[in-house]
Amino acid sequence: MSKSRSRRGQNLRLHVAYLAARLMAEEGVPDYATAKQKAARQAGLGDAAVLPDNGEIEEALREYQGLYQSEEQPAHLRYLREIAVKVMREFEDYRPVLVGSVLNGTAGQHSDVNLQFFTDDAKALTMFLLNRRYRFEEGTRSVRRAGRLDDVPQITLAVEDANVTITVLDPGDERSSARPRPDMEPQRARLAEVEALLAASA
Repeated sequence: MSKSRSRRGQNLRLHVAYLAARLMAEEGVPDYATAKQKAARQAGLGDAAVLPDNGEIEEALREYQGLYQSEEQPAHLRYLREIAVKVMREFEDYRPVLVGSVLNGTAGQHSDVNLQFFTDDAKALTMFLLNRRYRFEEGTRSVRRAGRLDDVPQITLAVEDANVTITVLDPGDERSSARPRPDMEPQRARLAEVEALLAASA
């Protein structure tokens, strides 16, 4: 491959990554895969070889937020982390962990707080929510386990002005979750770690 073709491919990747980042930041597209697909259609691209990976989109999203949302995004991120701490404290018996954009710092105005709970009694969790008079919706989502996709319960709560999405997993899923490499950011955080993030941003 010539240098010019290689450079053109890299420029296309960066262009699609930027389009995907804008879709996530401004229009609330919730995940990298959907944003990438929409951005590729906008750019008229069908060649998967020139599409950016999730890391490139995340980098573009951070850059976009730094340029165009430098005041409101950090404030809203802190608000969502405060919501996460509030819910994690109340549901501490379910060993909650924070995951997703509120943890990695890319959450924006359209982002949910994403938590994982670990229990072998999802019905008891539903009763807990009813007794606490939470407004919530129940559904399912697919998660990958041992090379296959399984449907697990998912609950969406309305907490103040934010949505909190809870994925309900088995206790075994907590033990079997792979730990990130030392050079990677944490993929999930317990209550004390989220409280530390808040303290660091005060």
